[in-house]
Amino acid sequence: MVKIILERNVCIGCGSCQAVCPKYWEMADDSKVNLMGSKSAGDEKHELELAEAGCNQDAQDICPVQCIHVEK
Repeated sequence: MVKIILERNVCIGCGSCQAVCPKYWEMADDSKVNLMGSKSAGDEKHELELAEAGCNQDAQDICPVQCIHVEK
């Protein structure tokens, strides 16, 4: 299992994560991203547990402000 963590308050809304991993990332009305299917973990953090990281690893790697974290 891996945990995908989004620090939404750090997000600048560049859309890179959505471009490389549209299955899990979408732009919200406030011009930041949402991690689809995630649950709030407080302090504007959102978490999603998956069997494997898949394209979320690419989303982490491409994020210019490093607000996406993949924990194994």
